[in-house]
Amino acid sequence: MKRLLQIEFIKLYNNRASKVLIISYFFLLTTIALVAAIRFDIGPIQFHLADQGIFNFPYIWHFNTFITAFFKLFLAIVIVSMMSNEYSNKTIKQNLIDGLSKKEFILSKFLTVVSLSLISTIFVFIVSLILGLIYSDFTEISIIFSDLQFILAFFVKLVGFFSFCLFLGVLVKRSAFALGFLILWQIFEGFVRGMIRWKLFDGNTTDAIMGFFPLNAMFNLIKEPFSRLKAVQAAAQQMGEKFQLDYQVQWYEILIVLGWTAIFIYLSYALLKKRDL
Repeated sequence: MKRLLQIEFIKLYNNRASKVLIISYFFLLTTIALVAAIRFDIGPIQFHLADQGIFNFPYIWHFNTFITAFFKLFLAIVIVSMMSNEYSNKTIKQNLIDGLSKKEFILSKFLTVVSLSLISTIFVFIVSLILGLIYSDFTEISIIFSDLQFILAFFVKLVGFFSFCLFLGVLVKRSAFALGFLILWQIFEGFVRGMIRWKLFDGNTTDAIMGFFPLNAMFNLIKEPFSRLKAVQAAAQQMGEKFQLDYQVQWYEILIVLGWTAIFIYLSYALLKKRDL
């Protein structure tokens, strides 16, 4: 496994575009710290975003993993480009000639997916921990390390999403078309949701059905955190509304995403095994 990872990271290191995208991705992950500096002082109105509790433990684990998950598109481009370059540069054929089996080839790509996901997760954990220690009103050990299921969900979400991108890269062979297919699939899931909701079921049943679709399943791992903010809840109460949402990471949602991950990796291998390279 170490040898397979070394091969892939050498390829990424020698690819300028991939290096730029990876560096940009991790730079964007650190920019979440700039949110703490957002401040509005308009006459008697003073608003400091950090004072709203977004960096309080354990809420910060929920907030940061939800927000930083939107930056994963940068690494998605790296993943699909990684596969398209194998075809365009004929390196996939050369790897097979040099003795790498198709199974080992897909395994090397999956190990890269897991490695990038793990590095991202550790990075977000460290950034969140530092911000929390600086700004949180609660610094007890038991509070700091509670709700870490959001960190686990973030890792599973990245692995699932990047595995989908890997499959699209194997399927389509061209990075631009693979990313286009990803967008089309998102639109397709939105269309199916609309049709089911319009013609068949109520909102709760529709959400339950859509939870089995890959992109929806990944999104559902980490629910939106904004309605948990005290300011939002106070404003809702003044308007006679009350949020009654379950924000916790559900074990069955993790299993669904892991199931899709296994399917995408298997399909990637099946496609590659079937093709005459």
